[in-house]
Amino acid sequence: MKGKWASGIAPRNFAWIIKDRLAISERPGGYARSHRPVRRQEEIIWIREQGFARVISLLTSPHNLHAYDELGVAWEHIPLPLHEDPRGMLGELYPKLAEWLAKEDKVLIHQEEMSDRLLGVVAGYLVWSGMVPSSAHAISIVEQINSRQMGPPGRELVAVALTMGPGGPTSGQPGPTGPPERPSP
Repeated sequence: MKGKWASGIAPRNFAWIIKDRLAISERPGGYARSHRPVRRQEEIIWIREQGFARVISLLTSPHNLHAYDELGVAWEHIPLPLHEDPRGMLGELYPKLAEWLAKEDKVLIHQEEMSDRLLGVVAGYLVWSGMVPSSAHAISIVEQINSRQMGPPGRELVAVALTMGPGGPTSGQPGPTGPPERPSP
């Protein structure tokens, strides 16, 4: 018989952006001084047991990616640069995310913590994919889901996403339609 913790524990600040398809959280195991390897293991077990097909790490460093391999969880490392133009990173992430979600994969995206930038990346995806018609609406949805306001760093990423089409920056066209479900209210 399996123990109480055999199915792991949910990562901190876990939230569904698109129910049962796209979620965000802080880095499994916590960040900086609060990072705990045992907690990381329990959270990755939970991710695996919940049927996530892939974890996307937006960390600038490859810290702890080996832990996903050790526990049999597929991952992708797409660093979100702090002081560089994010168009290249978003141009890599959004088409891949659209492809995975179109295959009905469950995807978890994380950064060190539940930051404005993480919220901006997913709100930007909602606009880029055509799932939400305006940046203000996408920002509002993500703020409601996470019970917090998105600051300027996140809003700037949404603005960048608006300038990007499915093939790259400045096409002015929305990205692919993405998955049929709408974001959670």
